Formats: sequence, C-alpha cells, structure tokens
Amino acid sequence: MTANKVMPLAVGVFALGVLAIVAVFVLFALGYSDLPWWLNVSATLLAPIGLAVGVAAAVRNARRKS
Repeated sequence: MTANKVMPLAVGVFALGVLAIVAVFVLFALGYSDLPWWLNVSATLLAPIGLAVGVAAAVRNARRKS
C-alpha cells in the first residue's frame, strides 16, 4: 500500500480511538464504572496505533519524494 492510501486509514483509526476515549470519559462522568472490555481496549490502543501508522506513512511519503 502506498503512503497516500494508508494515511486515510490511519486518520480513521486515530479518530475511532479518540472517539472511544471520549466515550469512556463521558460514561465515567455519567456514573458507569464497569465498562465493556472492548471499549477500554479500543480507547487504549486505537489512537496510538493510528498515530504511529500516520507518522510512518508521512515519513515514507517524504522519503520517497526526496
């Protein structure tokens, strides 16, 4: 996959991770304490994975152009 095709995927994964983090904070603010495991895992892992893939795609794209 080229960096141009990977970047939208990385942004989407990062956005899902941020959305999961916001959902966790909102649910805790509403008094829920026993959240599903998949929500905790997605809040923990999706944003950093999306960020890492996006940075890697940007670096790969910049190296290819120079």
